[in-house]
Amino acid sequence: MTIDDPTVKLPMSAFEVLAVSKLSPLYVAHLEGAFTLLDRLHETDPAAFAAAAPRIRAIAASGESKVPASLIERLPALELISVMGVGYDGVDVAAAKARKVMVTHTPDVLNDDVADLAIGLMLCAARQLPAADRYVREGRWAQQGPMPLQRKMSGARLGIVGMGRIGQAIATRATAFGMQIAYTARSAKPALPYRYLPDAAALAAEVDFLVVITPGGAGTRKLIDARVLQALGSKGILVNVARGSVVDEAALIDALEKGVIAGAGLDVFEDEPNVPERLRALPHVVLAPHIGSATAATRQAMADLAFGNLREHFAGRSLMTPVPECRT
Repeated sequence: MTIDDPTVKLPMSAFEVLAVSKLSPLYVAHLEGAFTLLDRLHETDPAAFAAAAPRIRAIAASGESKVPASLIERLPALELISVMGVGYDGVDVAAAKARKVMVTHTPDVLNDDVADLAIGLMLCAARQLPAADRYVREGRWAQQGPMPLQRKMSGARLGIVGMGRIGQAIATRATAFGMQIAYTARSAKPALPYRYLPDAAALAAEVDFLVVITPGGAGTRKLIDARVLQALGSKGILVNVARGSVVDEAALIDALEKGVIAGAGLDVFEDEPNVPERLRALPHVVLAPHIGSATAATRQAMADLAFGNLREHFAGRSLMTPVPECRT
C-alpha cells in the first residue's frame, strides 16, 4: 500500500481529525489533504471545540503529545489515536481501550536513525568532539597546544537498558567497534548473543558506557537514579536516547558535577525544550535537541505510517501498527 493508493475510495473530508499538539508539517500535509483537520481546537477555541467534539473521529498526535483520559472522555465518536512517533507514553492507553479506541504508533521506521545517534553521542562524549570543534574555532589549539587526551570507545564495555528493536540495532553497530555488550530488559532474550543482567544497577556496575533506550511511562520513570549512576562510576558515560523521564535529571546533574560519572550524551530531557542551566554549563556533557529520528527520510516514513493507520482504519481495513496494548 502507498499513500496515493488509487483503490482507496473514501469520503475523506467527512472525517474530522483533531491535532492535539504541533505536528510535523509532513504529517499535517497528509492530514489536510485528506480529512477535515482541527488543529489544536481544544486549546485555541473551547466553544468551537465543544461544538465539534461529537463529530471528531480521530486524534493525530506526536510522540510528545498528551492525550489524557479527560480529553478522550470528551470525544464520544472517537475511534482512533494515531501517534507519529514510536513512543506513546503521553497517551492514556488504558482510558482509550476502555472506550474501545485504538491507538497506533510508528515503530521500526526510525530504528536506524536512533541507533546511529546513540553511537554518535557515545563517540562525541568519549572523544569530546563538540569541545574539540570549539577548541579549534576559538583559536585555543594554536594558543594552548593539543587538547587533553580523551577516552577510547572501541573495545569498551557497553550496557544497553532496553533490548527492543532499537536496542538491538545499537548492539549491532557497537559490535563493529569491538565492544563487549550486555543488557537489561523486562526479560532475557535467549536468542541474542549478549549477556543479560537483572537490573540497571547491576548492568551499570559492569560497563563503561550505559545507553538508555527503554520505553517511557510510569514503569520506567527515574529508572536511572543516583544508585545506578553510582554503580556506573567515575569513568562511566551515560547516553540517553529514550525518554527524559527515564533518567532522574537532578541526580544526573549532581553526579556529573561531583564526578560520580565521567560524562553524558543526552538527546532527551525531563522538561523539553527546557534544559537546566546547570546541565548546559557542564563541559563534559554532549546535548542534542531530541533529534533521534530527525532525518528527512525517516520523518517522511513516520508521517506516511501515521497517516496510513488513519486511512486504513477509515477504509475498514486492519491497522498497520497498533501499539502492543491494542493488538489482538
